[in-house]
Formats: sequence, C-alpha cells, structure tokens
Amino acid sequence: MRYLIVANWKMNPETFSEAKMLFNSLKKKIKNIKNTELVICPSFVFLPLLKANGAQDCFWEEKGAYTGEVSPTMLRNIGCQYVIIGHSERRRYQEETDEVVNKKIKAALMAGLKPILCIANLSQLEKGLKGIYKKVVVAYEPVFAIGTGRPCSVEKAKKIRKLIKFPCVLYGGSVNSQNAADYIVKGGFQGLLIGGVSLDTKQFLKTINSIEKI
Repeated sequence: MRYLIVANWKMNPETFSEAKMLFNSLKKKIKNIKNTELVICPSFVFLPLLKANGAQDCFWEEKGAYTGEVSPTMLRNIGCQYVIIGHSERRRYQEETDEVVNKKIKAALMAGLKPILCIANLSQLEKGLKGIYKKVVVAYEPVFAIGTGRPCSVEKAKKIRKLIKFPCVLYGGSVNSQNAADYIVKGGFQGLLIGGVSLDTKQFLKTINSIEKI
C-alpha cells in the first residue's frame, strides 16, 4: 500500500521565492518515491503559483458574498485534490465549531475534493462527520503535541487509532524522522500530517525516506 504524507506549511514561508525554493527542492528529490503519496498544503496565496495538490482550509459555500473566503470549487479548479478541515489551530483561533467543520466537509466532498478531517478526540469525529457517509481521511492530532516537540506516545496513539473505524487515518503532532515510521508500523496509522518538519527540506526528506523503507 501507499502511505499518505501531508505537509501543512501553515502561514509559512513569508515570500513566494522561499516557497518556490522549498517546493522545487522537494519536487526534485521525491521523483523516485514509490510507497508514499505526498500532499503539500501551502498558504492560499501560493497555491496557484506552485500548483500544489492540497489546501489548508475552505469555506462551505460554492460562491457568494463571503469576503476573504475560498470555496472548495475554487480549490478544485486550480488543481487541488485534498483539503485540511478542522485543524485545532482553526478551532482555537477562528473558533470553528463541529457544525462549521461538518458543513465544510460536505462542501468539499460535493466539489470533488478529499477532506482531511483533523480531530483531537472521538467526539469531534462523530460530530464532524454527522450525516456524511463517504470515505474521509481522518487525522488524529492531540493538541498537546502540535508544535510542542512533545509527540503523543505511539502506544497511546495506537489505542485511539483502533477506535477510529476508517481505512485511512493519519497521525499528526511533533512528527520527525525518528518517530515517523513507528506511528505506521507500531501505531497502525496509514500516514502522517506534518507541520514544522515539512518546512525543513533535509529533515522532511529524512522523514519521507523513513516511510519509504517500511
């Protein structure tokens, strides 16, 4: 099987030249990967310029008077295949509710995108997928592990993975080249959602290579 690796660049880097350099350096060095599907999710402003295949968020309407929003249809039309929805940082800073997340997932599916639903607990999974019967990628990201350098133990993550009855579940939260393979081999995950390390070409490639060796 192919493992799914999703790079969430968040609000980084600051300039297009930096983003292009990072994107192109990865593109050149991953041509021979066989076991990994790589999704790069840059900021909205870089998406059409890089022709990246993933986005960090979307709105729940197709079009209309929604200042500052980006629709799933717009993302699909510029070549996106995946979209991250319900990340803990959006739940925290934009106060996104499970109801909002649910509407976004439905809209993304209608537009032909593959949603990646981020959850920190099983309640968010149930509420986020209310009324949704299509397959969705789920990313388990314990809040305490995101950007802290304190990853969830593989044993604890494995227990949560067993409770998520979906075929494709990712782990996210302080992933690096040393622990990445363990979440898949020992934890039972089908891939990873990676933040900070994805901005460091050398470390990110080491992480990808650790997955390729499985």
